[in-house]
Order: sequence, then C-alpha cells, then structure tokens
Amino acid sequence: MTATPIPPTAARQVEFISLSHLNPSTELDPIPTRGIDLAYFRRYVRTLEDAGYDYTLLPYGSSSADSFVVASAVGQLTERLRPIVAVRPNTALPQVVAQQLATLDQLTEGRAVVHLISGGNDAEQARHGDYLPKARRYARTSEFIDILRRSWTETRPFDHAGEFFRFDGFGPGFRPYGDTIPISIGGQSDEAFGVGGRQADIFSFWGEPLADLRAEIERVHAIADAANRPRQRIWVTFRPIIDRTDELAWRKAYDYAARIGATFEAQSFGRQALLGKGTPQNRGSQRALEFASRSEVYDRALWTRTAAVTNAGGASTALVGTPETVAAAIVDYIDVGADLVSIRGYDTLADARDYGRHVLPLVRQELAHRAATGQRGTLQAEHPGALAPGFDADALAGVR
Repeated sequence: MTATPIPPTAARQVEFISLSHLNPSTELDPIPTRGIDLAYFRRYVRTLEDAGYDYTLLPYGSSSADSFVVASAVGQLTERLRPIVAVRPNTALPQVVAQQLATLDQLTEGRAVVHLISGGNDAEQARHGDYLPKARRYARTSEFIDILRRSWTETRPFDHAGEFFRFDGFGPGFRPYGDTIPISIGGQSDEAFGVGGRQADIFSFWGEPLADLRAEIERVHAIADAANRPRQRIWVTFRPIIDRTDELAWRKAYDYAARIGATFEAQSFGRQALLGKGTPQNRGSQRALEFASRSEVYDRALWTRTAAVTNAGGASTALVGTPETVAAAIVDYIDVGADLVSIRGYDTLADARDYGRHVLPLVRQELAHRAATGQRGTLQAEHPGALAPGFDADALAGVR
C-alpha cells in the first residue's frame, strides 16, 4: 500500500481526556443516588489512570458536586492524571478562584487545568443568582481571566476596578506549582470565539463533521494570530460506541439511542432535568441539532442521533464502529488539528476501560509510526467505516 503524507494541519502528539463519574448512574441506566459513591469514584479515576488517559474533566452545575473538591480528590487518588476543573465565573471571585487553582496545582505538583464555563442557559445561571445576559457573560469571563493571570504572576499587591470585579490591594496571590495554569474556553457563539481566541490556552469543541470543525479551528486560530498570541490547543469531545464488528457496533448504537432518548423524555438523569426540552439557548447545542437534522452519519464514524434524542444537552455526538474504525476516525480529527481528544462513553466505567485497552493504543501506535517514518500508517486506509462504498447504517443495525 502506498504511503501517504501527513497533512500539514495534523497534530504531532495527542492527549486523551475523560470525564469523571461519581456514581454508576448513566444515561442508559439512571439509578437513584445520593451523589457520590466513593468506592465507585475511586475505581473510576484509577481506571482512567491505568487505561492511559492524561486528563479528567470535573464538571460543574447548580445541582452537582463541587468541582474543586472532586479535583482535589482526583489529585490524591492518582499519580499522573491531570484534573480539569470546570468553573463558572459567576460562582466565586476570580482572585479566590486563582488561590483555589494554585492550591490544587501545588497539591498535584503542576497537574491542574481550568475550564471556564461562561454559561449557555439562563435558567441554569439563575439558580445561582446570575441574571447577566449571555453576551455579557463572556465579557465577564474575559475580565476573570485577566485577574486569574495577574493573581498568579504579580509580585506586589494590586488593585482592580473593572466592569464586573473590583478590589484593592490583593496579593501577591498564592502561586501555582509552575509558572501558570492552562485555561480552557469552549462555546460556539461569536463572543466565545472572541474571548477564547484572544485569551485561552485551550479551545474546546463538541464533535462535529470534519469540514465544519476544520473551519472553526481556523477561525479561532486566526483570532489568536491577530492578537499576536500563541495558538490554542484544540480539544474535541466524542461519545464512542464500539464493538467487535461494525455490525455489532451499529446495533448497539441504535439500542443506546433508544434507551438514552427514553431517559431524556423521562428527565431522569442529571442535567437533563434542569435544561429542559425547549430550543437550546447555547449555540453549540443549536449547531449539533442542525447537523443532526441534515444527516445522521458524517465522515468515517460520526453519528448524530444521540444528539438529536437528547436535544443536544451537552456533548452527545458519537463515533460508531470497531475500535479500529473509531481510532481511525479520531486520527481524522487529529489530522485537522485536534490534539486533546475527549472520549467518554454511555456505559461509563466499562467504556473507559475498553477505550484504554482497544482505542487509545491504536491512535498512539499511528502517531508513533508517523513520528518514526514521516508518513501515515495504514489505520485510516484499512478501516473506512461509513466511507466504504455502499455503507448503510440502518442495514448494519438490522432496522430494514
């Protein structure tokens, strides 16, 4: 087979992210819970580390566990896994958050990362007393980032009088373990791109068709270039559904979509009960539903039915196929510039273990081949998935 060149946009290295789960309740099988099942949580984060993940996201919502406390626990339960703390800039003063993050970074010897959530749902923001219009939330996030970075670097007390925050004589703040802490931003609105492009170290996307994501990456990088700052690392999130054969994987996917849809209709799992069933306010969910309305299958393995049945309430687009097909699809996204890949399943703990055994090694093997030879390996050519002539997901799933 003829070797093919590596695209110039391709990331040379990739790191993997998963989301930490506090209990065994899932979108497939929601169960009543008091919140934290400590034995399950310990097993989960250790599974992530053993499986070879590099990061874990600790989400935040008005009805969830506190992300800082959970991140601190992750830091003590693991040796290498980096906790990504989700923070809403309306929930604490930025100089306080700077101290919390620096403390976490010290306790984990430099592993802390922060993901700032400006807020895309008015009702959810109001639960914490935040009534700022959505566009102004990103302006607040911008000011928040400036204060975080000053808090970590100023050597003398400083004052601040901005639109959203004011204080006198703060600092010098408690410093991180290293020079700074990576800051991540996500979102699909113009305001999100503006703040993320000018100020973030990482920009986060949900899984989208390759051509659309390529354009979005170019957009955020152009903003960074215009601001004369380093380009962001690109984080993209998927919900893979894998099995031994493509046929089994697609049968599983259709079964999962039906079960997930029933859970959403019953509003019996987590944030789904809070976000509701109306038209989503955030642009990311709107885009996901637009893609789903056009087609269920894109590119090699991207599937949108899981987004459609949940009203795109969070990261919900799937990659479907054998581990080889899904690994090849992940490499497709690496080829357009993604270097942080979040994969988390619907059967949470079992999927985390299976991805570590069967998907992550294939991606890393392909990247090692590229580093050694300067050429693509055979993974993508040998596992076309939905790119194969005559591909029919319905037929594979046995629904015709």
